[in-house]
Amino acid sequence: MDSSDHDNGLICLKCNRKLEEHQVFFNYLGHRFNTMLPCCPQCSQIYLSVDLVKSKVKEVEMTLEDK
Repeated sequence: MDSSDHDNGLICLKCNRKLEEHQVFFNYLGHRFNTMLPCCPQCSQIYLSVDLVKSKVKEVEMTLEDK
């Protein structure tokens, strides 16, 4: 996949490097999920948008309520 397909224009403030899309794994309240996110290729810092955090957290919380 061409890196320009995911050109997000985000730059790491620590390293001043362009963020690249990588698969990231999360654990939250005992549930594990993964998604593609912009990450710094040097320090591995991840960019989490407010929308992503709210949607994923809500999804996990709804799953827990259903159990």
